[in-house]
Amino acid sequence: MTEHHPIAPEHARAICEEIGERLRYVLRGDYDDLPPRLRQLMDQLAQLDRDGPSLVPEMEDMTRPLVEAA
Repeated sequence: MTEHHPIAPEHARAICEEIGERLRYVLRGDYDDLPPRLRQLMDQLAQLDRDGPSLVPEMEDMTRPLVEAA
């Protein structure tokens, strides 16, 4: 049987923040060098992101132990 060690909430939050920072850096909004269609899709994605509900899981969901299949 595998032993589960949930991540402490402060560590899970730090990991999420670091991933977000790296994504913001990589996708920093400078789309001038992209082809027009790809630029249009990126703009559409940004609009959907502003208008839609948050997809970020609750801290409780990120720190609970995984359940193994029987």
